[in-house]
Amino acid sequence: MTVPEMDAVLHDLIPALAEQRERLRHERRGGERRRARGAGAKHKLSDADRILATVLYLRKIGTHDLLARLFGVTGSTLTRAVQEVRPLLAKSGPTIPPSTARFRTPADVAAHLDRYGNQPPRKTKPAC
Repeated sequence: MTVPEMDAVLHDLIPALAEQRERLRHERRGGERRRARGAGAKHKLSDADRILATVLYLRKIGTHDLLARLFGVTGSTLTRAVQEVRPLLAKSGPTIPPSTARFRTPADVAAHLDRYGNQPPRKTKPAC
């Protein structure tokens, strides 16, 4: 996914994610807000981070534990983020194919970035 494609996904999904969150909270409360908007506990992941984490999860870039460590959250926080974003991404986002690169530790990610930077590895030529 290119940077402009990711920007388009973020532009489309951030308002949809906020609307979904407000609708679910309204249903859970059974009515209107009791506190001002912005009161209460803050999310550990921003909306953009939630969407990025979901894209990386769907690409199967790394283990669940690795993604949680890279974003500095617990596994359950990452799971909740993926559960919230995944339906919205499936409905209005692009199809996200699995990656051929797999990482298990942050050191694996760092080694990959040292070797390739932000350029993807060159594709190998087919034998035929």
